Amino acid sequence: MKKRILGFWEIWNMSFGFLGIQFGFALQGGFMSRIFQTLGAEKDEIPLLWIAAPLTGLIIQPIIGYLSDKTWHPKLGRRRPYFLIGAILSSLALFVVPHSPALWVAAGLLWVLDASINVSMEPFRALVADKLHESQRSYGFVVQTLIIGIGTWVASNLPWMVNTLGVSNEAAPGVVPMSVKVAFGIGAFVFITSILYTIFTTDEYPPEDMEAFKKMKAETKGSFVTDIIENIGKMPTTMIKLGVIQFFSWFAFFTMWSLATPALTEHVFNAPAPVETTFDLQVVEQQTAFNVANKKYQDASDRVGSAMGVYGLSSMVFALLLSFYASRKRVNRKYTHMISLILGGIGFISMFYASSLEYLYFSFVLVGIAWGSILSMPYAMLSSSIDAKKMGVYMGLFNMFIVIPQIIAALGGINLAYKLIGEETINAMIVAGICLILAGVANLLIVNKQAISYTLD
Repeated sequence: MKKRILGFWEIWNMSFGFLGIQFGFALQGGFMSRIFQTLGAEKDEIPLLWIAAPLTGLIIQPIIGYLSDKTWHPKLGRRRPYFLIGAILSSLALFVVPHSPALWVAAGLLWVLDASINVSMEPFRALVADKLHESQRSYGFVVQTLIIGIGTWVASNLPWMVNTLGVSNEAAPGVVPMSVKVAFGIGAFVFITSILYTIFTTDEYPPEDMEAFKKMKAETKGSFVTDIIENIGKMPTTMIKLGVIQFFSWFAFFTMWSLATPALTEHVFNAPAPVETTFDLQVVEQQTAFNVANKKYQDASDRVGSAMGVYGLSSMVFALLLSFYASRKRVNRKYTHMISLILGGIGFISMFYASSLEYLYFSFVLVGIAWGSILSMPYAMLSSSIDAKKMGVYMGLFNMFIVIPQIIAALGGINLAYKLIGEETINAMIVAGICLILAGVANLLIVNKQAISYTLD
């Protein structure tokens, strides 16, 4: 099928739903550890509590990719039915999560939230490849990254923003502050409305031969497991090499999401989460001491969240500059990604030397450059290396290279790795930096010219 060249606003509209998806991910990534600690989790327990995120991705994304390849709804098309289902479930989960009465409830709701976000997210990657001519794919994924950057920055600052408007960031022991609850409620609203915007403003190409499509769908009915295994066995070499890059990249970012709050509140702001068992809350002086320590921790958590928001802003600026370039010239995806990841690695390592919020801003600016590239370059390289008819299932399978490192990290990989350096939690950020630098160097494995830079020659 000959695809027409799309204008900026058409690409913007088809990607706008990612604003809501990223609100969900940024609130989850920036504040779930804070919720866990507020509900009594120890630092070393946090990565394991996070295991819901990668496990649900490992299961959900290949299934949704496979099903969406074989779906055609006369009104909603191929990918949009999944956007809608995921948006409804995600919005409900976002609203409920900060109201968790106990740690085990919050951990369980994280499973629901992440599974729901994944139902919406995976088809968005495939939609860009479905709709855009191959010469526009770098541009398309970069525009998507621009929207993700906006979502990351705004969502990461939401608790701080609502606190400045007078909503309290203090609460009783074991209770999530109202500022976090309001932020998650706003996130739920943005999620559903942005997805609906894309659904109403974007159409999809129908199958070229509807009868052949229906016949193929009927012939493959009930063969999901067989088809998935067969596609794994036939995975293109370039996809496997990209998987090596993704492994180290996502180990690094999972480390940040799960441990940046405890690491940076302690190391930079000297405000660790107070442990209830060390205070006798029946004694007035002890209750006062706990409240002071908790206030200091909540304020420090707001600052860490704000600093983490900078990586979203930085990735947005990076994506904006890259989108202008990609709309006019070919992008060397390989070297763009390599340099970006190495800069991000330096950003993580520099956090060890941070002594102020302003220094953290600088560190997260560098991390944001890596994040902007991670959200665009690997997918652009992948989409030029796989069969267009299997775009959904391969985009879903590609997720294995994202979730497997996170599972390894959650099952103790992070704790083991950073404690090889020292007991302080800030050493986890050094591990993240080393991993990103290794991911950057691994780009030298990519030799497929079509993947590196699409050309009509």
